[in-house]
Amino acid sequence: MQKILIGLLALFIVSCKTDDLQDGVVEDHSKQTQKDSVVNEIDRANKTVDQIKLENGIEIKWFVHGSGDKLELGDVVSIDYKVYLMDSSIVDGNHLLQKESMPFMIGFNMQTQGWDIALQELKIGDFAEIFIPSKLARGENGIEGLIPANADNILKIRILDVVAPTKETDGNKVWLLEENTTNKETFNKDNEIEFHCMVSTPSNPLYVNTFRSNNTFKLKYGDRGTVPGLKKSLINAKKSDRFFVLVPASEGYGAQGYQDIVKPNEYLFYNILVMNVSEK
Repeated sequence: MQKILIGLLALFIVSCKTDDLQDGVVEDHSKQTQKDSVVNEIDRANKTVDQIKLENGIEIKWFVHGSGDKLELGDVVSIDYKVYLMDSSIVDGNHLLQKESMPFMIGFNMQTQGWDIALQELKIGDFAEIFIPSKLARGENGIEGLIPANADNILKIRILDVVAPTKETDGNKVWLLEENTTNKETFNKDNEIEFHCMVSTPSNPLYVNTFRSNNTFKLKYGDRGTVPGLKKSLINAKKSDRFFVLVPASEGYGAQGYQDIVKPNEYLFYNILVMNVSEK
């Protein structure tokens, strides 16, 4: 069986494997569209209406030019996408998890470097095909059993919408993506939260990945040494909630950065799944 643990897909597979945590109804807060129209739109043959080639080798062909704003670093977009190899085999896509769309944070290495570069050339409503050379995809490493070394990628993508943050506190932005509406115990200054997370900066992808290590974080609000913006963003989180958090440098490691891991004045991106909230 081929591995399909790639990029966005890996996160959502992990998320979908937490059914034992979910005692009630889960609301998906990410942008969704009609399933049949999504499948028909992403798969149909299309006429190129415009194209560009960047100096780094990325090529973008537009089938539809959207009328929305140009995408920027730090935007969360709802996307419908498929990734192909040059032999037309499909190696990634929201349809593999029966998802009508998926959220994507631009500029923080959720996928390969080529994604972050190319998407900042697109607008809301764009439908495009993007050639990503291997050096900006999986490179010499590839992915064993799925993507050969030095394989170029083709990304076919529709930018459905930009997703507004669910809340913002002191510059910290939170996007609630999935919520178990039956869970009532919320994280606050009087209890403890346990969670999995992936953490990235623009310069350092996934410098923390507790899903891979299978070691969750446990946090009390008064714990020292924790990023202030993260603690503020976790307030009112519940068991089984899944969300993105974007922490500005002023609420993270500031002008000093953190060792050789986080550069000075870098934003932090957290991709979080709450495992439990309990009394101290």
